[in-house]
Amino acid sequence: MIEVEGKKISVIGAARSGIGAAKLIKKMGGIPFVSDFSPEEKLMEYLKQLHNENIQYEFGGHSDRVYDAAMMIISPGVPNDSEFILNARTKGIKLISEIELAYHYCKGKIIAITGTNGKTTTTSLCGHVFNQCRYKTHVAGNIGLAFSEIALDVKEGEFVSLEVSSFQLDFIDKFKPAAALILNITPDHLNRYENSLQKYAESKQKIYKNQNKDDFLIVNKDSQTVMNYLGNYRSNSLFFSLSEEQSDGCFYSDDNVIFKQDGKESFRCSRDDIKIRGEHNLANAMAVICAAKAFNLDNENILKGLQTFESVEHRLELVREINKVKYINDSKATNVDSVWYALKSFDEPILLILGGQDKGNDYLQIKDLVISKVKKIYAIGSSAEKIFNFFNKDVKVETKKLLEDAVKDARSEAVSGDVVLLSPACASFDMFNNYEHRGKVFKEAVNKLK
Repeated sequence: MIEVEGKKISVIGAARSGIGAAKLIKKMGGIPFVSDFSPEEKLMEYLKQLHNENIQYEFGGHSDRVYDAAMMIISPGVPNDSEFILNARTKGIKLISEIELAYHYCKGKIIAITGTNGKTTTTSLCGHVFNQCRYKTHVAGNIGLAFSEIALDVKEGEFVSLEVSSFQLDFIDKFKPAAALILNITPDHLNRYENSLQKYAESKQKIYKNQNKDDFLIVNKDSQTVMNYLGNYRSNSLFFSLSEEQSDGCFYSDDNVIFKQDGKESFRCSRDDIKIRGEHNLANAMAVICAAKAFNLDNENILKGLQTFESVEHRLELVREINKVKYINDSKATNVDSVWYALKSFDEPILLILGGQDKGNDYLQIKDLVISKVKKIYAIGSSAEKIFNFFNKDVKVETKKLLEDAVKDARSEAVSGDVVLLSPACASFDMFNNYEHRGKVFKEAVNKLK
């Protein structure tokens, strides 16, 4: 147990997880101090919470006060090589992530889910299926509430379906989930990992480093990068695959999803029982089935959970259908690989809204799909020119200053049977607070259409 009572603890980063950590520290008798490099006007939604909790803070930079602490809680948005983190290490200050802090105060079993893509959908689906199976399950992490916000509410015998990023895993110590799911690993956030896929992959692998023989490791057998960097583990392994039968895990065969353990089939459902679209979501559902069977959940209720789960907000979310044109919010697609999956999910002609804050994107991997599926691209954000230059010889491309303008023009150009898809492949911070804000603006614009 991390003891915080009476101790000064600096929380670096004042967004969702940082505020959650500060509130938990105060509840447990600690003295939190929140420090964020961003200016106050960018953090107004969190300022009220700090005032209400009477938590001291500083915005617009990190003063030497952050070092007057027994421990630092590092929020996901803070780069590992920040100067003040290096200074903190030199001073011998213990550095941990918010999920590490919350873990020590959580009495339930944690199902931790990581991967480059699909985390949010899988975390939501996992919570839905486990709740359907009559096990109280809290959904938290990078989705909705921070783990720290709900850790004290979780009772023994309950579960937490927890979305976990590589940034959070970088600063764990004792964090040990009862089940660890690795969905996939593709190039993303490499600017945080010295442009090294290996370092990024190794960061993801930390999710199981503290597990033992009582725990489960659930892995995508089809992800070559995951398998290449899969290290030594002490937990029970289950694999899932779209292409290869598994004797311990889940696989797809003849339009059926099948789970086996020790070579014996113990669950089966049809592809049609899984309502979320796309091949990638079939894989995500198989990961959840593995988790459910690892804890011996009831087959009938697992099936009901799969049949009643539709989608999550901002991930291939159907916003509205107007004159047989579907408007899809995929704002969570912040990398090129996510857009690949989105494009593969539709057979209809697509008008694609693409762009935002570029992360070194290589659009070559979706070029053929775009040519075959996309009627027109509306390029937005700071990457609009790059997108125009890459695609305009093969697909009609138009740049737009505002997302709302792209929606209006798509409305005028789409015909019956088309899909208008926001799937940006980029971060949102050049135009919006986060991908949720971007998705909300898109939905508001769509709902204003006549």
